[in-house]
Amino acid sequence: MENLHHRRALVTGAAKRIGRSLALGLAAAGADVAITYNGSKAEARETVEALQKLKVRATAVACDVRNLESVQAAVAAVVEQFGGLDILVNNAGTFETAALQSITLAQWDKMFETNTRGPFLMSQAAYPHLREARGRIINIGSLGGLHPWPTHGHYCTSKAALHMLTQTMAKAFAPEISVNCVAPGMVVNGEVDPAYEHFAKKTPMQRNGTPNDVAEAVLFFARGPHFITGQILAVDGGLGL
Repeated sequence: MENLHHRRALVTGAAKRIGRSLALGLAAAGADVAITYNGSKAEARETVEALQKLKVRATAVACDVRNLESVQAAVAAVVEQFGGLDILVNNAGTFETAALQSITLAQWDKMFETNTRGPFLMSQAAYPHLREARGRIINIGSLGGLHPWPTHGHYCTSKAALHMLTQTMAKAFAPEISVNCVAPGMVVNGEVDPAYEHFAKKTPMQRNGTPNDVAEAVLFFARGPHFITGQILAVDGGLGL
């Protein structure tokens, strides 16, 4: 496993929730970490303070991953501050429950703009810097991109597209950049909502996942063999079996 000390990582949408755990996991392993946020400026500031307590360089950059100019500016700002980029984690995403027959065009487009176009734009902007560093891209997909959920049709389809984008980039960006994807199942943070308890009962490991489970999988791709590329790793306790 590679040492992440002095590696430079960018995690999108990491001001809170799972993204924050991914950023903290990378920092705990020694990486300098930049995060992007859209509407969560206060939370982003708190996350940067938590990252800095781990004795690494940390910064937060405002970014709308749906917008080309915003993405390019964010990547340029991180590269200027850190002097390059080694790891990109495309975490920013959106989730919604809706019956397929009632999904509007606006709902459909918003889902794809964030979950699929966002990682594409970020990866394209980061490509020359990651290529120079022989870096890594880690996309955050979903079990929903592997299994159809009838009340999340637009979400599942956007994540399935991200999985295919992962594999396409893995071939297109090789051999300099490895590209992989972590696909979480049911992930809960803290006290479990009773509405989600039934997922734990259906999971072979008899519990729902945690943000730390996802963070450990990201760390595997961040510091494991660069030779591993194009993989979709389900982190679901066997729920998808």
